[in-house]
Amino acid sequence: MPSAVSELPEAQLRGLAADYRAAVAVKRRRTALGLAILLAATVAAAWMGEVDLTKFAQNFWRFPSYFVAITPQLSLATLWHDLAEWMWGIKRWGGLLLDTLLIAYVGTLLGAVAGFVLCFLASANLVRSRTIVFIARRFLEFCRTVPEIVFALVFVLAFGLGPLPGVLAIAIHTTGALGKLFAEVVENIDQNPVEGVVASGGSWVEMVRYAVVPQVVSNFVSYALLRFEINVRGAAVMGFVGAGGIGQDLIEAVRKFYYSDVSAILVLIIITVMAIDYITEGVRRRLIGREASR
Repeated sequence: MPSAVSELPEAQLRGLAADYRAAVAVKRRRTALGLAILLAATVAAAWMGEVDLTKFAQNFWRFPSYFVAITPQLSLATLWHDLAEWMWGIKRWGGLLLDTLLIAYVGTLLGAVAGFVLCFLASANLVRSRTIVFIARRFLEFCRTVPEIVFALVFVLAFGLGPLPGVLAIAIHTTGALGKLFAEVVENIDQNPVEGVVASGGSWVEMVRYAVVPQVVSNFVSYALLRFEINVRGAAVMGFVGAGGIGQDLIEAVRKFYYSDVSAILVLIIITVMAIDYITEGVRRRLIGREASR
């Protein structure tokens, strides 16, 4: 049975072929232009950053050599003794790791609550005032644009050393990050329940409570758990500026060249983060699966 294409006149077929070749040529030119811009931007960034490939090649060996230096010397014959000597500070480091987890938890909780409140004001489909939406979005941008470590340093100067600066720094940055993600979820909801609540005389708060929140709560919790994973890693760095947690002992060990302590602390941090990632990933998959089954 002849196809529909073969039944077309030869002139029309030639026209379609020419159009196809023209479209392919346009796509190729756009791809080439994009690659050229990417290459130019890379070269400009390398020039501005004073990248020296010769120096990089000459000193690259220092990077793996440091990890070789911090690798503990373990012997099978004296394994338990070597492990006990390597992890001599497990009690102190375990307590500091708990502090790190609590800093990340409280900071994530405060940031999630603030982001939850502000995301509705930053959603253009819920707020008619463009001014309120603009102000809310710019505030969230400010919160997530300034690095956490900068906020932590400022709060250390204001409140002194301890976990409080770390909690506040993580809370502010989490507010901006989750507020943005939450607002994007809200702007993609089904508007029919919203219109139904409004049509029945519901207030703006009632509209959010009964028409919006039920649609987004699963995604909100999933994003909050993902952010908690990120904040645990961020909280481990807060100690570098005196904002509490395991990072303070880690930076001290690095500065004093306590190689075995550096490797021990890094191993504890990695194990902790991996365990948290594994647990929260399972919870997030269940939430996403439950949301998809609706």
